[in-house]
Amino acid sequence: MDKVLTRRVVSNEEDVNRDPLSGETGAHPIGTGAGAVSGGMAGGVLGAIAGPAGALIGAVVGAVAGGLAGKEAAEAVNPTAEEIHWREYYTQEPYFVADKSYEYYGPGYRTGWEGRALFDGHTFDEVENQLRLAYERVKQRESADWAQARDAARAAWERVDHSWRRAK
Repeated sequence: MDKVLTRRVVSNEEDVNRDPLSGETGAHPIGTGAGAVSGGMAGGVLGAIAGPAGALIGAVVGAVAGGLAGKEAAEAVNPTAEEIHWREYYTQEPYFVADKSYEYYGPGYRTGWEGRALFDGHTFDEVENQLRLAYERVKQRESADWAQARDAARAAWERVDHSWRRAK
């Protein structure tokens, strides 16, 4: 039995890359969140040299700087192109379950493509825990649990990784 492809036509970039809270375009919640967590932890550790107040200030400054760096790293991937690709081809993936919609897998794909940009120089396995935490922050009620979304995240990670290697 052939699988039926579902495809949503995207009229422009503003249709697919909106912040889930503000509605603003250009959102990269996974990249920004992961960068903020990493920056906040690093800033807190470095600020601790100056005592408890320094740790607090360092954590805040580090979180802001890390969030901005994470957003910039995530922008190295075209989220519109990735969204269109996965909406069109998710049903052809080996982990696809017939009664699951794109919305079930979508946050997993986004975690994968944004994570690949954010954690350049690392493997999926090396940063899987950070990816899982980022996924848990952005997934919707109808989204897969990490155990099911992991395959989608890895597929998106590998797609970006492969395209970057071809471009070099």
